[in-house]
Amino acid sequence: MDECKVIIMGFGAVGQGVADALFMKKELIKEKTGFEVKVVAAADSSSSAISAEGLDEKLLVDTKKNEGKLSAYPEFGSDKNGAEILDAVEYDCLIEATPTNIVDAEPALSLTFKAFEQGKDVVTSNKGHLALKFKDVVSAAEKAGVEFKYEASVGGSMPIINFVKDTLSSCDIKSINGILNGTTNYILSRMTSEGSDYEDILKESQELGIAETDPTQDVEGIDAACKTVILANSLLGIDATYSDVKVEGISKITSEAIELANKDDYLIKLISEVSPDNLQVSPRLVKKGSSYDVSGTLNMATVKTDLADEVSVIGLGAGSLETASAMLTDLISILKNKN
Repeated sequence: MDECKVIIMGFGAVGQGVADALFMKKELIKEKTGFEVKVVAAADSSSSAISAEGLDEKLLVDTKKNEGKLSAYPEFGSDKNGAEILDAVEYDCLIEATPTNIVDAEPALSLTFKAFEQGKDVVTSNKGHLALKFKDVVSAAEKAGVEFKYEASVGGSMPIINFVKDTLSSCDIKSINGILNGTTNYILSRMTSEGSDYEDILKESQELGIAETDPTQDVEGIDAACKTVILANSLLGIDATYSDVKVEGISKITSEAIELANKDDYLIKLISEVSPDNLQVSPRLVKKGSSYDVSGTLNMATVKTDLADEVSVIGLGAGSLETASAMLTDLISILKNKN
């Protein structure tokens, strides 16, 4: 049995979701790929656990939840963190799940480049380095002759990047329009169903853990704009960065505006438009009963093609296991290619 040794960098909700998913799906991965996946290191922002023989995924998650740091992992806990982890143990694939940073894309950018330099494959859920330096990162992977997969960076468990590249590979992609942020969709859905004000629903969303304590990236459209850039580059071949996207969030949407739209059988949704003529995130009117009529934290995207006309996909846009599902799909794809 071949081995695939992985390092999980970033051990918040997504990193823990990856560890849980690997624990659940080890046998499935073996069956599908012929590889046994071993986690040889996992790191949070200040500490890590490292063992060349492999770590217990369940114990990693329990340690982080109970002790708050991975250095408390029995026997193999360490104070090493950051890029030094990649030098500390032999590995085959970096699973990069650090928080998105759209100022300088760190630490994802440095970690990814270092892994490429070491000849390692990378699977990421991060949006920062892709939104700011997509072309540079993808070119570096090609130059290094390694695989770089990023399905989880857009839409959580909603299949969009691999779906378009693989299933719609016979088609030219003309445009993509969709709801790419679950938090804003939840807020707008609740405002519509209850007639409540934005501030009240935002507060409730924060209490439920759907919105962050600082919700700016979601509610001001920044998160959706990052995803817009990724789709523009990866699926339409548009050389764009975050600054090329026109962005407007939902914080100015009133319950009165939603009620007026409702009377005419319309909903207000935060829509991302990806086309050669326009990269934009903004609140728009969509028809009730259309493919854009999804509620809660669901994401959706409608892909306009030359041969298949319009194809829509829907899926949960957030959640630790949901996002981990996309990362495991990417890992399985890499391992299948090795065989």
